[in-house]
Amino acid sequence: MLKSGASVNHLRLYISGNTPTAAAQIDRLRTLLKQTHGDDYTLDVLNIFDHPEEAYEDAIVATPTLIKRLPPPAVQIIGNLQNMERVLVGVKCDWQIKQ
Repeated sequence: MLKSGASVNHLRLYISGNTPTAAAQIDRLRTLLKQTHGDDYTLDVLNIFDHPEEAYEDAIVATPTLIKRLPPPAVQIIGNLQNMERVLVGVKCDWQIKQ
């Protein structure tokens, strides 16, 4: 549940193909977001092969790429997403685990 004045984080993850590595990264990211944000986030996962127009519009040059679209400023993390806590800090998401 949102606290007064809190913002929902809107994230978009670009992947290239439905690989086991991509599936594992998606699962880890969703798990961490659920732990840290409850339902106060959205995560769109787009395969660049299925969504080339969106990838072009977001200037995707490599995958995986995670974009925090809202709240501003927009931030991109390109490449290794193995350390999800650092990734969320990098995209400026409040990542404290909710009690």
